Amino acid sequence: MPTTSATTTIRSRYAEQAISDLAENRRRQKELTRQLEALHQEESLLLNILKLAGASDADSDAAPDQPPVPQQAQNEAEVSAPVTPATSPDAAEAPTGRPRDAGASPDTRQRKTRAGRTGAGRTGAKGADKQEERPVLLQDLLLELLAAHSEPRLAAELREELLRAHPDRQPTPQVVRNTLEALVAKGRIQRHKQNRSVMYTVVESNDT
Repeated sequence: MPTTSATTTIRSRYAEQAISDLAENRRRQKELTRQLEALHQEESLLLNILKLAGASDADSDAAPDQPPVPQQAQNEAEVSAPVTPATSPDAAEAPTGRPRDAGASPDTRQRKTRAGRTGAGRTGAKGADKQEERPVLLQDLLLELLAAHSEPRLAAELREELLRAHPDRQPTPQVVRNTLEALVAKGRIQRHKQNRSVMYTVVESNDT
């Protein structure tokens, strides 16, 4: 009997330890998943910072991490734009020396002209819609928030204001700090150290 009781006690301890280790394992998995997501965001931001560092001043003032939407829209416009009579093969002369649509009625030519204008209008509207869908850059949002204060602000304070003003944007604290440091590198804002805290202010323009 003593042997059976001791064996039961040992098994019970192993089971309790296994349950505790399993819970800790799952907790660490969740924590590592969150850290991995934050690292992916930080990686994207650091790549953008590297692009900024290698760009000229003129390129830095423009949006450095814009997606290649304008080129794509231009290509789509070139493909979908109606062929004008000047460049269309239909405008070539027939073997008799007359244009193929020379015999068309005025109503037919007017319908073709209206169809070409409608196609061009749709292409222009498609390009405008893609430009409107372009998201606002995080650095522009932080600059706007920072410009509203005359006193230096902490990165954590700016992040809290950003979350309140733009609930759809959820950058991590590290991403916010990296973005602010990128703005410091571009000369858009200044860094101030007060004791152990790092604070930021907008650089005042010298333009008169």
